[in-house]
Amino acid sequence: MPYASLRDCVDDLERTGQLRRVDVEVDAHLEAAEIQRRVFRARGPALYFVRVKGCRFPMVSNLFGTMDRARFIFRDGLDRVRRLIEVRADPGAAWKNPLRYAGVPLTLLRMRPKRVAGGPIFAGQAEVADLPQLQCWPDDGGAFITLPQVYSEDPERPGPGHSNLGMYRIQLSGGQYQPNCEVGLHYQIHRGIGVHHAAAIRRGEILRVNVYLGGPPAMTLAAVMPLPEGVSELAFAGALGGRRVRLAEQKGWPLPVHADADFCLLAEVDPDVRKPEGPFGDHLGYYSLAHSFPVLRVRRIYHRAEAIWPFTVVGRPPQEDSVFGALIHEITGALVSSALPGVHAVHAVDAAGVHPLLLALGSERYVPFEERQEPQELLTQANAILGQGQLSLAKYLFMAAAEDDPRLDVRDVSAFLQHVLARVDWRRDLHFQTQTTIDTLDYSGTGLNRGSKLVVAAVGRPRRALPTALPPGLHLPEGFSDPRVCLPGALAVRAPATGSQGLAEDFAAFCAAFRADDPLCAFPLVALVDDSEFCSRSLDNFLWVTFSRSNPAADVGGIEAATVHKHWGCRGSLVIDARRKPQHAPILVEDPQVTARVDRLFAEHGPLAGIE
Repeated sequence: MPYASLRDCVDDLERTGQLRRVDVEVDAHLEAAEIQRRVFRARGPALYFVRVKGCRFPMVSNLFGTMDRARFIFRDGLDRVRRLIEVRADPGAAWKNPLRYAGVPLTLLRMRPKRVAGGPIFAGQAEVADLPQLQCWPDDGGAFITLPQVYSEDPERPGPGHSNLGMYRIQLSGGQYQPNCEVGLHYQIHRGIGVHHAAAIRRGEILRVNVYLGGPPAMTLAAVMPLPEGVSELAFAGALGGRRVRLAEQKGWPLPVHADADFCLLAEVDPDVRKPEGPFGDHLGYYSLAHSFPVLRVRRIYHRAEAIWPFTVVGRPPQEDSVFGALIHEITGALVSSALPGVHAVHAVDAAGVHPLLLALGSERYVPFEERQEPQELLTQANAILGQGQLSLAKYLFMAAAEDDPRLDVRDVSAFLQHVLARVDWRRDLHFQTQTTIDTLDYSGTGLNRGSKLVVAAVGRPRRALPTALPPGLHLPEGFSDPRVCLPGALAVRAPATGSQGLAEDFAAFCAAFRADDPLCAFPLVALVDDSEFCSRSLDNFLWVTFSRSNPAADVGGIEAATVHKHWGCRGSLVIDARRKPQHAPILVEDPQVTARVDRLFAEHGPLAGIE
């Protein structure tokens, strides 16, 4: 049965033993977030916080904390959406198997939003200060909404048909915002709301925005779906949720209001006003710092009776948004080949912070009558991948040819990297894009939104065996120590700390100290890091440090490097300087006093005992 509200979902999870009520008072300032992080790590239940300190609204978290629970919540809708995507990818499929696609016409009907008069959302009104003031990390700039559904329309083509529903950061307090009047709006580049905002600025108009929270869970997933431009998130929510999204008119306000949301903020973006937003603990595992971003002037806040405030925590992966990523991959996997000819699969590596590292599996079909000796079609496909919406934010893209190993899976990160490292020729297979855009939240580049990209494409038979232990006779330059194998073919070396001498000088000195026949070069990939023991402790640690702390154009070097016809490469190991740099943002660390308080909740006889 489709959920008509967030309350329906909460009650269903509680009835089936997948949600636990927390009856003790919990503070939305740091405490609720630390509880959520622990319960997610333990693959625990959804949590319903009945009593929130200083707030009249209950909170719920970890709704999508496991793939099993996410599939349960969308158990009826996932098959409907898959069938719809299959028909989109292959329009002739419905004729070949009419019984399988018999429900597609009804799904198409449910994709149309429904206009209604009034709705539960108008039951009550509140001010910003009445809302749960969730702060997740000690140095966050204030309280944030972490699961907002931000609705906007194209000023030049108003109406739901040209709307955007996205999950953008909303800062409720702190900074220079006027209390109860202003909140912050942070959206990254390549986001749909940016198109609407740019149109409003061109026209000299105020952009109206609705910020929804809660409602049927399909709306939350729709807000994070990377849908093609022009495809409505409201339509997707209707298909997934099994019911048309109900939109109500509000007198004097140009945008429709989601009638079944738990909360709705009606707000305006003034084209001439910017204020510092942040800091905020983000999905890369660091703070995104305060920068000038648009301000929302809040005109009114509605909420339904018995409204529930949903939240999640953003931080170093894996977190709850990792499940969103896996679910999106499961839903949209069939579209990859139709959208990107020749590409079989693309995987944004969660452990590396999502955008820093992509893995892709393609085809080499250009010269089937010859033995493949170098990447050709893979490079065409790489350019196509980096031209696709959010995929364009990637820094590192590793590509392999499906023909070289039919068993290769982009989601098996270790095996995929080993496949590439065994075949790559660093003299030929490195392809840089410099002076380009990267993730707004990534501080490894040369400035906000500015950095570089590197495509690594390898084909053919293995060129080398990958070492799994340190080779005899390995010697390191003075100041470099503690080499550790992180995965076959990849080595982490502890490098001098930032303050010892210039980072660039250290990096250049390391690369110049070896020749291509040196024992070190048995490892095709070497990462210079601050703590090699930490990097070698797990694959996730290695991926996070190596790819979140480096900017390809500045931090990739090599042994016996040379530039030929403007193409850079190296004969020996590729070396990545993955030390923390002066411009990097601080790492997320929990507050020890809050940790001690939360420990007591999980202790024997505590309200959360038995979850960890």
